[in-house]
Amino acid sequence: MEEVCLNSEPLFNENDEVDVEGNSSVAEHDLESLNSQPTNSPLPSVGLEFESFEEVYNFYNIYAREQGFGIRVSNSWFRSKKKERYRAKLSCSSAGFKKKSEANNPRPETRTGCPAMIVIRMVESKRWRIVEVELQHNHQVSPQSKRFYKSHKKMILEASKSQPPPEPVTEVHTIKLYRTTFMDIDYNGYSNFEESHDTNFDKLKYLELREGDASAIYNYFCRMKLTDPNFFYLFDIDDGGHLKNVFWADSRSRVASNYFNDTVTIDTTCFANKYEIPLISFVGVNHHGHSVLLGCGFLGHESVDYFVWIFKAWLKCMLGRPPHVVITDQCKPLQIAVAQVFPHAHHCYSLQYIMQRVPEKLGGLQGYEAIKRQLYNAVYESLKIVEFESSWGDMIKCHGLGDNKWLQTLYRDRHLWVPVYLKDAFFIGLIPTKETEGLTAFFDGYVHKHTSFKEFLDKYDLALHRKHLKEAMADLESRNANFELKTRCNFEVQLAKVYTKEIFEKFQSEVEGMYSCFNTRQVNVNGSIITYIVKERVEAEGNEKGIKSFEVLYETTELDIRCICSLFNYKGYLCRHALNVLNYNGVEGIPSRYILHRWKRDFKQTFNQFHVSRNIDTYNPVLLYTHLFNNALPVLEVGAQSQEHYMVALKELEELLEKFEIEDNNNVNK
Repeated sequence: MEEVCLNSEPLFNENDEVDVEGNSSVAEHDLESLNSQPTNSPLPSVGLEFESFEEVYNFYNIYAREQGFGIRVSNSWFRSKKKERYRAKLSCSSAGFKKKSEANNPRPETRTGCPAMIVIRMVESKRWRIVEVELQHNHQVSPQSKRFYKSHKKMILEASKSQPPPEPVTEVHTIKLYRTTFMDIDYNGYSNFEESHDTNFDKLKYLELREGDASAIYNYFCRMKLTDPNFFYLFDIDDGGHLKNVFWADSRSRVASNYFNDTVTIDTTCFANKYEIPLISFVGVNHHGHSVLLGCGFLGHESVDYFVWIFKAWLKCMLGRPPHVVITDQCKPLQIAVAQVFPHAHHCYSLQYIMQRVPEKLGGLQGYEAIKRQLYNAVYESLKIVEFESSWGDMIKCHGLGDNKWLQTLYRDRHLWVPVYLKDAFFIGLIPTKETEGLTAFFDGYVHKHTSFKEFLDKYDLALHRKHLKEAMADLESRNANFELKTRCNFEVQLAKVYTKEIFEKFQSEVEGMYSCFNTRQVNVNGSIITYIVKERVEAEGNEKGIKSFEVLYETTELDIRCICSLFNYKGYLCRHALNVLNYNGVEGIPSRYILHRWKRDFKQTFNQFHVSRNIDTYNPVLLYTHLFNNALPVLEVGAQSQEHYMVALKELEELLEKFEIEDNNNVNK
C-alpha cells in the first residue's frame, strides 16, 4: 500500500503577502475620522488574517459602524491549561435573545436572534484568521443610521487613549491572507465561492488537520483495510501533498447500498452548522425505516469540483449504481454537482433543513408567530399547487414580506422542496409530511461543533456498531413477533404477515384512520378511471376538528389507485383515503404493486433472486467479493435465527473451507 502525506501546512510562507481586490488595509482612526463618512474598509471574508485579537475586533467594529450595527464577543474558547483564547465569535449586537427577567418592569427585548457574525481562530505565529462569515442580518441595518452602539464608544475611547497630544499618528496594518476567496454569502448560510483562475489559490483548499489527525486517518484506513477486505477508501491529494478530500465506506455500507440506494440523502449538516469537521454522509433508509449509512467522507472545500469528486468516489464505490432520488441541503454548488454526477436522479432540497432555519431567518420579524403559522400551513397543508400559491401569496402580502431575500429564494426554488411539487418522486419516508415529523441525522449524538477528525474516527465504529445492533434487534423482533391487530380489516391482516414491525405499525395507523373517513362518493367517470371524494375529520388548530376532502383516482381494470395526498410516494404505503376507496369497491386485498418488497421481513434474503446479475467479471476481485458477499448474506440472516440454524450453517461453512483447501492442494500437485 502506498503511503501518502496528509500534512496541512500552507503553501505560502509566513512573510508572503497576497493581494486582494479592493483596499486590504485597516487604519487606526483618530477621534475626528471615526465620526466622518464611511471608510469603505474591505468586507469580512474567510481567510483574512490579523496580527492580534484586538486588530480583528477593531476591523469588524469599523465595518459594523459603517454598515449601521454594533458588535459584541458572543463566544470565546480558551485552552484550559494556558487560559489562552484560541477561538472567538464576534456577533451583531442583536444576536441571540436576553434571558427572561424577574423584575417588575423588565427592559423591552431589543435582540432579534440576528445570525450576522464572524468566527475567528488563532493560527500559526499567533495570528488570527477569519474562518466563518455571515453578513446577512434579520433586521434592518443602514449606513445612514445615527444610532450609537456600545462597541463604537469603546472604539473611540481606545483611539483617544492611543492618540498622542501633539499630532495624531495614523498607523497602517496590512491584512495578510492565508488564502484568497471571493465570497458571496448565500441565503442559507453557505458560502458561494467563485473559483479563482490562479491555480495557487486552488491548491490551498484542503482539509485543515490538527496535530495527530493525519496519522489517525491514515492508520484507521490501514487497519480497516486489513480487517475488512471490502473496505473502500479514496484520498484526493494535490501536487503539494495536501489532503483535499477523503471518502470511505465499509463492507456493510457497500452491501447496504445494494438494498437501499433507491433514495439517498446527502447530509452536509456539518457545513450548514459550521462544524469544525467537514463531514459529508450518504444515508439511505432500510427495511425498518431506520437510517442506514451508505458511505461518508471529509470535504476540503464547499465548491462544485469538490462535491463532484466525492459524488464520483461514492458512485465508483457502489459499482456505478446511481440513486433514483437525491436529497440535499439548499446549496447551489450541491445542486450543480448533483446534476453533473446523477443527471437522471430526481434532485430535491431537504424540507427539514429548510424549516429548521425558519427561526433564524424570520425570528426577528414583527408578527413572527403568525408568519410561521401561515408558512407551515402553506407547506404542509396544501394538497394542490394552486392552494400553495394562494397561501404563500397571502402570507407575503399580509406581513409585507415581498423584499425578504430568504423567502424570495425559497419561492424561486419551491419545486425543489415543497411537498405539493414533489408528488412524482419516491421518498420512502425521507420527507416529512407533517409539522411534527422529523428525521434524526445518522451521526446525531456522536458529532458536535468542535469534534476533531481523530475524535470522530474514534466514535465512528461505535456509532455503526449501535446502528447495526439496532437493525439486528429489529430483524429479530419482526421475525418472532405476532403483531397485535387493532381492526378487523383484511388489509391489516394481509400486511401483518409480511411487513417489518416498524413499517407495519405505520401502515396500521392508516388502517385505523379509515374510521375517521366518511362519505366516500363517486364524482366522475372517465372510461375505466373513476374519481372519488373522501372526506376526513382532521385536527384543526387547538382541539377542534375540521373536515377535509381528498380526491382519489381509481382505475378499475389494473386496480391502480392514487390519492391527492400522495402518501404512497412520500412514505411507501397506501393512505387511509385510498384504502377507503378499495374497500368501497369490494377489493379485499391490497394490490401487489402497493406492497413494497423493500418493507418485507425477508427482503435481504430474497433480494438477490431478483437483483443480482449472473454475468460477473471473474477477473475482477472486487466484483467477485461483492457478488459472493451478497449471496452469502441470506445464509447469515437465516443462520442467526436460532441455535439449530447456526450449527447447520457453521458445519456447512467448515465443510466448504475444507473443499477449498483440497482444491488448492490439487492445484499445487499438478
